[in-house]
Amino acid sequence: MILSLEMSLSREEFLRLLPGAVGLPAVAEEGGLFQHADGDRRWAIHLVPLADHRLGRISLPRHRVEIRLEGFGEKEAEAFMARFHRGFQRGGG
Repeated sequence: MILSLEMSLSREEFLRLLPGAVGLPAVAEEGGLFQHADGDRRWAIHLVPLADHRLGRISLPRHRVEIRLEGFGEKEAEAFMARFHRGFQRGGG
């Protein structure tokens, strides 16, 4: 399964939030690629910088996040993606 998301966040924010989003204490990077294997299940996340999105005087950083899941059943993939999305949710107030 391969998914592609466009996320409005800086590289620093992504690096800070990724471990919680994938349930690991730390995630090593090699050239914008983050990988992990657990038995037959493997995931890889590629972080690709995009041009900032400009709204008048406001500039929002953007990245394309490409996620590849291998060896995951349908429910496992759904659970992985639900945790990933929760890890990057922002709350307002």
